[in-house]
Amino acid sequence: MDKKPQEQPKDQGRVADRCLMVIFGASGDLTTRMLLPALYNLARTNLLPKEFAILGFAIDKLSEEDFRQRARTDIRQYAGAPADCALCDSIADRSYYMTGDFANAADFVKLKDKIAELDRQHNTQGNVFYYLATLPQFISEIVRQLGEQGLTREDQGNWRRVIIEKPFGSDLESAKALNREISQALKEEQTFRIDHYLGKETVQNILVFRFANGIFEPVWNRRYIDHIEITVSESLGVERRGGYYERAGCLRDMIPNHLLQLLSLTTMEPPISFQADAVRDEQSKVLHAIQSIAPEDVLTRAVRGQYSEGTIAGEHVPAYRSEEFVDPHSSVETFVALKLQLDSWRWADVPFYIRTGKRLAKRATEIVIQFRRAPLVLFRDTPVDKLTPNLLVIHIQPDEGISLSFGAKIPGAHVRVGDVKMDFHYADYFGTEPSTGYERLLYDCMIGDATLFQRADMVEAGWSVVEPVLDVWKALPARMFPNYAAGSWGPKEADDLIKRDGRRWRTE
Repeated sequence: MDKKPQEQPKDQGRVADRCLMVIFGASGDLTTRMLLPALYNLARTNLLPKEFAILGFAIDKLSEEDFRQRARTDIRQYAGAPADCALCDSIADRSYYMTGDFANAADFVKLKDKIAELDRQHNTQGNVFYYLATLPQFISEIVRQLGEQGLTREDQGNWRRVIIEKPFGSDLESAKALNREISQALKEEQTFRIDHYLGKETVQNILVFRFANGIFEPVWNRRYIDHIEITVSESLGVERRGGYYERAGCLRDMIPNHLLQLLSLTTMEPPISFQADAVRDEQSKVLHAIQSIAPEDVLTRAVRGQYSEGTIAGEHVPAYRSEEFVDPHSSVETFVALKLQLDSWRWADVPFYIRTGKRLAKRATEIVIQFRRAPLVLFRDTPVDKLTPNLLVIHIQPDEGISLSFGAKIPGAHVRVGDVKMDFHYADYFGTEPSTGYERLLYDCMIGDATLFQRADMVEAGWSVVEPVLDVWKALPARMFPNYAAGSWGPKEADDLIKRDGRRWRTE
């Protein structure tokens, strides 16, 4: 099979709308490692408009020149820009900064004046998007302040949008409350709830793979598929996020957004178009079709775990309870596995096994579709005593691609069946482009395409799925933590969860 990278078209899409980007929390790690490098990558591919500027807003006291110098350093370090880089300098030269308090109305008055000044200077025609790169507790206050100063008002053909980072609420009640508060200042079409997983090429390719290939969609249903696994495993621990993790835990942090988004894209019905709401309507239907786990079933359909010390890549790593900012007696979970089912015609009786965790054997995000085994009757008079089911694996990270395994005859006088695999790797066919995963999402916000962003109803539906589990786990704190070694594939109970149905996790 030819693996020569194909030449990519020079036209990658239209240039984004002229606009000003205001980053709340601009002195933080997200801006440094992700946002500024992503903007550089957009500029490098001619998607960032010339009429564009960045305004950082944070509590830290920085001069404008300090912020610009940090921007140059960040882009060179995290985007791989060369030392002598005119494009990098161009972005830095269009970067501005002001010190402000998220709860201080006077600072938002100054922000309004600064936005007007930069709009005139860079001819951005009143278009502004605000990126809330802040802790979750500041979301509501920032949006309220923006609304009170009229900074979200759209008139004379301009647009105003707000990108909000996860987590969006901490449970169903808080998510509903936050949606209500945001709706006081923003229309739904102005609200872009971001999930950086959806910026990955392979996630976006799920829709193309399913709906642009006639050989797959006809078998994408309960008649041909035995079960589906979704795994998001990380070999890293909580690093410097111990304080956040103690409040959130793995279930809140990963399931309602990342994993349920992957589930909805994998199982949704064909939309009538690729317009944002057409796609999100179908995703929403999936989320609402997920069967609620009854409280009495939580103990058999939900597993939680916490890592102890162990060895990863030959290095000893500490237990979760020994991490910085973590309670030495913590009962917070760092691993979750669930068995879910959908009430839909397409997926009736097909189980969905999802798992995610910290300090697991390797870093991997993948969707595994296992097809039903073929009948063995044809091979009754041959040495073949077992047929391996076909597996379709969508690899999302770190090596993006798709693989398909199937049976083939082993050469020889007797009929013997061996497993073979067809592998597609993005890098082999399309080359590689530097990416943080935020490029597509920032670009889509600038052109007003909300397809890869969550709507309010989707957020609430996601929390509805995990609410019964949260309630039971709150009433019955974990007693056996830690229950898996760092460097393993999680607690034994996760293996038992899927083994009870005669299946097993893919761990290759």
